[in-house]
Amino acid sequence: MEINSLFVGTRLKNLTREIYWRDTMNYAAALNDDNDFYFDDERYDKLVAHPLYCAAVTWPVVERIWEFIEADNFPMEILATQVHYSEHIQFFRLVSPGDRLLVSGKIAAILPHRAGTLVVIRFDVTDDNDLPVFTEHIGSIMRGVQCIGGGKGEEMLPQISPTPDKKNRDKPDWESKIFINRLQPFIYDGCSDIVFPIHTSKKFARQVGLPDIILQGTATLAYAIRELINRETDGNPSQINSLYARFSGMVVPGTEIKVILIEKKCFSDRKNLHFCVMNQEGEYVIKDGFADFVKVSDCS
Repeated sequence: MEINSLFVGTRLKNLTREIYWRDTMNYAAALNDDNDFYFDDERYDKLVAHPLYCAAVTWPVVERIWEFIEADNFPMEILATQVHYSEHIQFFRLVSPGDRLLVSGKIAAILPHRAGTLVVIRFDVTDDNDLPVFTEHIGSIMRGVQCIGGGKGEEMLPQISPTPDKKNRDKPDWESKIFINRLQPFIYDGCSDIVFPIHTSKKFARQVGLPDIILQGTATLAYAIRELINRETDGNPSQINSLYARFSGMVVPGTEIKVILIEKKCFSDRKNLHFCVMNQEGEYVIKDGFADFVKVSDCS
């Protein structure tokens, strides 16, 4: 199988999403995150969603991407080979209950990769005043698919802050252990509406070569962001400006993950955090994690 990099720039059909308070509250509840910003409508005039709720906003397009690609000759058969590889979100504000959002997308990059081809989809999400809410870049590896045309679009992708060198990784600022129980993928599936059977069907997972059901990658990342927000911003999620992560391994329910803050860089008006997540076997499940927070009062 192959894909031509000339498909870079191909548009996706638009999708409109109505956001309700039960959607955003359920998402935070799935992560056992009782942050008041997500729940307390007496304390806050306008509740906000957990930052990773953005993935739930765009999921209906990702889930049925073949229905949204506006190119009759796109090689749809390659979609069966895709694996979620990376996630980058630029926040202009957090999603809130009551939002009516327009999701528009395009193929931003098609690049050769040692495992096949990296395809990056860019989503631009705006509100009903045509103001930006967030921009998401989702990278997927098309395993065993050849990239024709030499690759295109890399220069238009977000610039990622370099990963700290090994000496910093060996002396983390802090670590947080989180037990992932056997029900967690089912709870996240139901509360996020991010549905794929490798997370809830043991039979299907084994049929595609996995040892067991696995935790959703966006759930793993959401747990990491939960820890960063609650530990580093006094629990204020609205301070997040951008985040990036590369998915590199699996989390089997019934085991423990460890969120590690590798390095913290403080500036007068922001805080940059480099992090990773490891599974119980000591393998990286998230690499090159980076989160940028603005208007941080305490940068100790």
